[in-house]
Amino acid sequence: MENNMTKEQLKALLASKKLFVFDMDGTIYLGGIPFDFARSFIRNLRASGRQVLFFTNNASHSHTFYYSKLARMGFEPQDGELMTSGDVTAAFLNTHRAGKSVYLLGTPELWDEFTRAGIPMICGRDGSLTDPSARPDIVVTSFDTTLTYEKLTNACTFIREGAEYLSTHPDFNCPTETGFIPDSGAIAAAVTASTGVTPTYFGKPYPETAEMICSITGYAKEEMCLFGDRLYTDIATGKRHGITAILVLSGESTLEDVAAADESERPDAILENLGEADQLLFGC
Repeated sequence: MENNMTKEQLKALLASKKLFVFDMDGTIYLGGIPFDFARSFIRNLRASGRQVLFFTNNASHSHTFYYSKLARMGFEPQDGELMTSGDVTAAFLNTHRAGKSVYLLGTPELWDEFTRAGIPMICGRDGSLTDPSARPDIVVTSFDTTLTYEKLTNACTFIREGAEYLSTHPDFNCPTETGFIPDSGAIAAAVTASTGVTPTYFGKPYPETAEMICSITGYAKEEMCLFGDRLYTDIATGKRHGITAILVLSGESTLEDVAAADESERPDAILENLGEADQLLFGC
């Protein structure tokens, strides 16, 4: 454990929190491999009457997929315990861009989520145009494991023609069991390089995410603790919006990254993994 506070101070801080927000990949599991200590900690939190929220910036999958994955891994997810950057983006579209048409560079699962949310789409699940003459009001790009050159070209063309450009989340890489693969931020960088337009990002660490967590759960920011493995998304969400942010070293970020980070991305505490939090709070 690397911290500016003692173990007793960190224990007292954790004990004061009512909502525990968890990044997923790199924090509670890595790719398809769950962390046993994360399952234990989350189980003990629920047993103690505290609330759990799983939040992933990875918008490439649906709620159904994530609930199934979390259940299969033994995390026993409950209704209302999951949120993604896709949810935050869809909420923004419905609240602030109601009725505006969207071209999505994203997976079929994200297309399904947007469609269920009632967002007008000008493309099919595969990114093909339902009407070749149609032009969207907004282009949304995301982490797209089904990316094609046609989809990339369509997105860039529409942005050059004046469509507003949004992105679900800024993560450059997605951690897997075998290393990192290009994520939403890397795709957005390619679009920006081609068009000269930088998107408005959602997900962590942007204010819409913190506001939506408060709105959905009913907890104030000072009642929350956020655990994550990435400085510029997970930890920055906490530091910029008044939420206690704890870095775990089980995923992307290292101590060297922390030393080089801006103050706005430096965690309140650093743990090797969630097992240390479990030991501090519950003696497990």
